[in-house]
Amino acid sequence: MAGNIVVYIDHFRGDAPPAAWEAIGAGLALKADLGGNLKAIVLGKEVKALAEQALTFGVDEALLGEDDGLEDFRSEAYASALKGQLDDADVVLFPDSARTRDLAGMLTVDLDTGLMTDVTALEITGGEILATRPIYAGKLMSKARVVEARPALITLRSRTFSAPEATGGGEPTRIDVDPGEALSSVVELKPSEGGVSLTDAAVIVSGGRGTSNNPSLEPPSDITDEKEIEIWRAHQGFKLVQDLAGVLGGAVGASRAAVDAGYIPYSHQVGQTGKVVSPDLYIAAGISGAIQHLAGMRTAKTIVAVNTDPDAPIFKLARFGVVEDLYKVLPPLTEALRQHLGK
Repeated sequence: MAGNIVVYIDHFRGDAPPAAWEAIGAGLALKADLGGNLKAIVLGKEVKALAEQALTFGVDEALLGEDDGLEDFRSEAYASALKGQLDDADVVLFPDSARTRDLAGMLTVDLDTGLMTDVTALEITGGEILATRPIYAGKLMSKARVVEARPALITLRSRTFSAPEATGGGEPTRIDVDPGEALSSVVELKPSEGGVSLTDAAVIVSGGRGTSNNPSLEPPSDITDEKEIEIWRAHQGFKLVQDLAGVLGGAVGASRAAVDAGYIPYSHQVGQTGKVVSPDLYIAAGISGAIQHLAGMRTAKTIVAVNTDPDAPIFKLARFGVVEDLYKVLPPLTEALRQHLGK
């Protein structure tokens, strides 16, 4: 196959996640094997700076499509604007996000082509791209390829490819884009809670149902309902999780059980129905390790588990395990790290 590669630069109002530059790194690796051209495409409103930034990472050309109708992300508008720019593309790479999964899925239908999602590795065999992706909740890895149909659309899992060094520069090429008729509109956008993004974090400290398992904690006298007491205790446990994450400069995660129980908002959920993450360090405190949760974090480079149950499934995946109550482990660990790191 030829090697005309396009990287779609995902962003929120001009702010691109690190995964966008990782996708360029994956594109450069493919170009080294396939030859051809590597283009980056930036769509939006007043996003020239982002296209200029893409050029610093070594792409041959950065295409800039600006339109008032692209100010806020709407999948049908972005798909309409993007599909007209892919006539000569053999491969289109997307950094994985909620936006790009929606966009890539819509383009797959519009272009009548194939899509490979959540890809963690790419290789060239016989002139064809083979994509490695986890299946069966991450227990197995499969290799797949798009047969005949072009372009092949691929979404890349965050933190599994390396971003290139920024060394170049240049002027982006402006293109005419058509966002089509407005089939939907964005009524309001609200920023999520502050802190480190789960998908971009190098360190994640997550809490589970075990955060509420400290009966020695006496709630305030005005909290008498059993469920409210449980949630209050869980909040104390998650304060320990947050303290440790803060010292390490990491993000706070949670299991689905903790989210479903009302301990912490859904935006913190790690797992098959939450965020899929690949940090350098993942600390699971009070998490037993349901299959759904393991599917979302098993690609972490180092996993540390703290749980009172020695038979908890999380220990089968963990590099280091501590069989103890998180209330006894996290405070001294946080204090020791604070002293060691000078915080």
